[in-house]
Amino acid sequence: MKKWVVLSSIIIIVGVAMVFSINHTPMGEEKIRRSAVAGAFYPADAERLSSMIAQYMEQVHAAPVTGRLIGLVAPHAGYIYSGHVAAYAYHQLSHQSVERVVVISPSHIIAFDGAAVYDGDAYQTPLGLIPVDKEFCRKIADRNPLLHLSGDGHETVRSGRMEHALEVQLPFLQRVLGKFTLVPIVMGDQSYETCRALGNTLADLIGDHPTVIVASSDLSHFHPYDDAVKRDKKVTTAIVEWDYFNLCRNLQGRIWEACGGGPITATMIAAEKLGADRSELLKYANSGDVPAGDRSQVVGYTAAVFYKSKAGHGNEEKEFELSEEERAHLLKIVRQAVQNAVNDGEVVECSDGGYKALSVDRAAFVTLEKSGNLRGCIGYTSPLKPLFETVRDAAISAALNDPRFPAVSKDELASLTYEISVLSPFRRVNHTDQIEIGKHGLLVKQGRYEGLLLPQVAADYQWDRKTFLEQTCRKAGLPLEAWKQKDTDIFMFTALVFGGDER
Repeated sequence: MKKWVVLSSIIIIVGVAMVFSINHTPMGEEKIRRSAVAGAFYPADAERLSSMIAQYMEQVHAAPVTGRLIGLVAPHAGYIYSGHVAAYAYHQLSHQSVERVVVISPSHIIAFDGAAVYDGDAYQTPLGLIPVDKEFCRKIADRNPLLHLSGDGHETVRSGRMEHALEVQLPFLQRVLGKFTLVPIVMGDQSYETCRALGNTLADLIGDHPTVIVASSDLSHFHPYDDAVKRDKKVTTAIVEWDYFNLCRNLQGRIWEACGGGPITATMIAAEKLGADRSELLKYANSGDVPAGDRSQVVGYTAAVFYKSKAGHGNEEKEFELSEEERAHLLKIVRQAVQNAVNDGEVVECSDGGYKALSVDRAAFVTLEKSGNLRGCIGYTSPLKPLFETVRDAAISAALNDPRFPAVSKDELASLTYEISVLSPFRRVNHTDQIEIGKHGLLVKQGRYEGLLLPQVAADYQWDRKTFLEQTCRKAGLPLEAWKQKDTDIFMFTALVFGGDER
């Protein structure tokens, strides 16, 4: 089972010796999860704790979102490192009417299947007890076998430590909201299947109830300052672009870093289904930004919100564009890459040419044609690397490694034409009438089966919408009618296509 965090990270981040109060013996008939990191991650004294949070909140100067706030992302490191970032997220709650809060955290202590919904009565911090919404917790566990009532991750003690990522969110919530009920959830695994099960279940059960979902997550761990900023931008870009599918996939593949990527993904899935149409990045910083912060090994933090805007069209599809100069630069890279690979067996060195848009991680395909006939087509369905590197590597693979064709020969080079398709972020298809032939490509996923077809495929074959869906299922190795099944996810995307006869 994959884990996205280094278990030893907690001690380094806090920078102080950690003393845990691991006494969670039931008080009377109640089962209470007592404070475990008070005095380490945040003050154990209630007055000092309230004062610290108030100071962080006073430093926030941000306008409230104009709509219904459904979810947010907040960091979970020691307050002296990340409290000023978390305040940006919780500042938004002071303008909302909230009765129940779902907090989803990763598990740094123990790995287990699915997600554990706390089976106790309350969580405790120095600011008092927070009652658990036990009925709602039971409903969650009843909906899906991946979600279960348990103290796993909540009360587990490993090497004298208990989980901190959920607990550190609670004093902020108590200070901002006062009274509320809590739904504490710890994810023992952060697979897409678990994220999907949790996100969909929460959305189905929350409905119109005044509930907010909190995803507890830090970002990259222990990289030099400038490197961390670049790494973290990949994650925050996916959050802003609402591309939770590739976010989850790249985190699982350890290509990107966020220890609470699963909670973020589950929150985005739930928020989307609950009508959220806008995401905003409120604040980014890392541990090197605090006074006397060590910039040689930092940890990244972000605050973000997901909400239903009053205008109702916040996260509409945005057309991705490149200038003529940027397109020409990519086509030059592609041609040179193929020529070098075929002639010399070498991978050409390339750069973004000073164009910032080409340094952003993007998925892309490169198509080779000869005399109007397909000669190779390979690409990346996920944004794994900067666009200029993506098209270079895809071009080489299309020329040499497309299993449908023999490798391109030196004699063919002069007769090749090149086409580049740069993919937009993926968006879930909620209704199939959203799909526009010629504009949208499709990705179908069901369990481990996954298939993608580019927008131009449906247009070239003159398929209708139903045929396009069926053929994408076929590409995934699924039955043609699989797109109708509840356990199938359909994502759509656009593609910026250029090249062709351009030399």
